[in-house]
Amino acid sequence: MIRTMSTATNTLGQLQNQLDIIGNNLANSNTNGYKANEAKFHELLYQQFNNDKADTAPRQSPNGIRYGNGAFLGQTQMNWKVGALQSTGRGLDFALTTPKQYFNVIMQDGGGEQTVYTRQGNFYVSPVANGQTMLVTSEGNAVADENGQPIVFPDNVKSYSVKDGGSLELAYNDGSYETINLGITVMERPNLMTRLSATNFGIPANLAQLGVTRQDVLTDLRGAERNAIGLENNMLEGSNVDYQKEMTDLISVQRSYQFNARTVTLADQMLGLINGIR
Repeated sequence: MIRTMSTATNTLGQLQNQLDIIGNNLANSNTNGYKANEAKFHELLYQQFNNDKADTAPRQSPNGIRYGNGAFLGQTQMNWKVGALQSTGRGLDFALTTPKQYFNVIMQDGGGEQTVYTRQGNFYVSPVANGQTMLVTSEGNAVADENGQPIVFPDNVKSYSVKDGGSLELAYNDGSYETINLGITVMERPNLMTRLSATNFGIPANLAQLGVTRQDVLTDLRGAERNAIGLENNMLEGSNVDYQKEMTDLISVQRSYQFNARTVTLADQMLGLINGIR
């Protein structure tokens, strides 16, 4: 009975983790640039009991009895497919159309700064000193150019448009133009990245322990490499959460949770009967 209860409780804890993942996906089904989490279950190690040495009858299955210990949640991975594009008609909305390409954003981190990566392209302008404005995200973090510097320009911009190679063209009221290369990076090994929020990713602090360098994980697109950038203006990338799939998975996990909870209840009742007999 104790083995039955431990097997069920092992699985219950992992099912709760999957419920949390599904709930987070559903909560962000309308978040622009959000990438869904996906996880698979794997069986825990089996324990082999060779207690049938006297049984000489031929059998198709392996000798002995194998006891399972439940299931656990395997490595959680992101679904990196591009979400559906949504037309907004807003000049500062940008959508990346190529998988694993991310905007560079400068985030304040405990008095310092770090570069984070996002596909949420609804940008705004924030006034700074001397009649200048800075391109920022909806959270107020500065959007970086290809050199990792905040994008700052005069406040008399009439319109914004995107050019080939991920360039932002600014049209001023006096008829002049300025072109700025947006900082865009490819995540070569995205599953090594640390998820900082629903749409922001950062470099893990233990890269050396993982046996990789920044160059193995990220590639900054510069020069001729910028021709590979897929960028659309007046559009946003929607979440790639498959609502129907998530609801189906939710029902399946709830059923599994009920079965394992019932197993614990039945094992407890059987232990009570045994104690009563004794």
